[in-house]
Amino acid sequence: MQDQGLEYAGFWPRVGASIVDTILIMLINVPLILAIYGWEYFDSGQTDFIAGPADFLITWVLPAFAVIVFWIYKQATPGKMAISARIVDARSGQPASPAQLVGRYLAYYISMLPLGLGLIWVAFDKRKQGWHDKLAGTVVVKRTNSGPEPVSFHSA
Repeated sequence: MQDQGLEYAGFWPRVGASIVDTILIMLINVPLILAIYGWEYFDSGQTDFIAGPADFLITWVLPAFAVIVFWIYKQATPGKMAISARIVDARSGQPASPAQLVGRYLAYYISMLPLGLGLIWVAFDKRKQGWHDKLAGTVVVKRTNSGPEPVSFHSA
């Protein structure tokens, strides 16, 4: 089944969406971390991977929860919404199930392990799927020509 008006979201638009999402998460996480741990948290001499329970909740649990909730209710994070992209089931094109989306989030860690190759894979895959998409059975699609209006030139 081919859906008119949709295309697979490619590597660079998805990188841009990730940057938007990262900035938004940092706007929430950094003030919380500073309020609890102070500037010492960012001291390069710190050897602990996790500074404490609040650190774990703020830097690991909160982002995971927020991303998965956005995926379930909006089929996209704010960054993906900015590029008119959404995550759908790879077979049906329908919204992905909550189980697929949780699996997709966890599969990001697998995609990152070999020097991020599973994420970079989006650039080379025919359906623009990263390893996390393949493992979860999802694809990221966006509207074709999602700009304000198509370009047209008229001769005088």
